[in-house]
Amino acid sequence: MGKLKHAPPELRGCCFVLLVTLAIAPLGCKRQEARREAPGMASTVHMGDPRIGNQLVSGFYSIEQNAWRWTGRRFSLVLRPPSGASQKGATLRLRLSVPPVIVEKLKTITLSATIGGSALGPETYTQAGDYTYTRDVAPALLGGDSVRVDFQLDKSMPPTGADLRDLGLVVLSAGLGLK
Repeated sequence: MGKLKHAPPELRGCCFVLLVTLAIAPLGCKRQEARREAPGMASTVHMGDPRIGNQLVSGFYSIEQNAWRWTGRRFSLVLRPPSGASQKGATLRLRLSVPPVIVEKLKTITLSATIGGSALGPETYTQAGDYTYTRDVAPALLGGDSVRVDFQLDKSMPPTGADLRDLGLVVLSAGLGLK
């Protein structure tokens, strides 16, 4: 570095930029590695996990109490079919809660789902509480790397006051498991 004292200012500036670039280059490489090591699509997603946001297509609101999310009237997600599901089929499980306010305002609420355009049977809830919506999924619907599951409620609680969300159910997790 002693020889650079007598170098023209432009050369000293270039050397400084080069040294800074070489010093921070490994940081950029580590960020690239972290992205490559990020987990892929999951067969089961837990709504309290902020890393699953890329699997929530629409209709899910922010994480609440590090455990669950409200949904709107329509909500969709993508899941990775478990290994062997394209031959054996799978079971869809949606762990949910019907909050008391939904029953007070709407009396009943009916949940239905579709995968690949095929309807899965509806389920009606008349009381507040924790439930698991469970449906068998045919092997023919599970052939790809991912499957989109679209849920729909027959009604939802409209926005009130400062809360501009339409509220349907509280979801804790969703997943596909082998039968």
